[in-house]
Amino acid sequence: MTPDLRRRIEGIAVLIGFTACIPTANWLVGNVGTVCVPDGPCLIPVAPGLAAPSGVLVVGLALVLRDLVQRRLGRYWALAAIGVGAILSVVFAPPSLILASSAAFLLSELADLGVYTPLQQRGLILAVVASSLVGLVIDSAVFLFLAFGSLEFLLPQIIGKVWMVLLSIPAMAWLRRRDERIAMPVCT
Repeated sequence: MTPDLRRRIEGIAVLIGFTACIPTANWLVGNVGTVCVPDGPCLIPVAPGLAAPSGVLVVGLALVLRDLVQRRLGRYWALAAIGVGAILSVVFAPPSLILASSAAFLLSELADLGVYTPLQQRGLILAVVASSLVGLVIDSAVFLFLAFGSLEFLLPQIIGKVWMVLLSIPAMAWLRRRDERIAMPVCT
């Protein structure tokens, strides 16, 4: 298999995974958790004594996957994926979360794109971590404020998403080494 074909196949797989994150996170927030707050989110523990809305881990993963969509397919595919993600947020979010989910997704992913794009030439891991950190703070603040009128869960949201970014680092390091070894092209 040529490096270009491999890049496209991997890009499509990552695009599908990224797209699946949106409805999955929206469903989790209202349906899965160790505790479900009346007229609020279902929560999961993210650190001792801290719980966050249950879609937090999937949203953290989405931030990393968006970067990989750009790495494999290019910036325009990443922008298209953000647009599709925002539409899916409207389609799959419960009515009470449509505005919050759509706005948080769109703003955080655009911020992620804005940070990742200039940093990717300096290094994949730096770009993914920095862009994800910016995106997860924006996503958390916008979603919580619009969905629940409160930033009560801001720290737990950030912690939960940071877990996913940290868990992605070994995979990003492996991907970078493999790309360098087989001279896989990187899209911008």
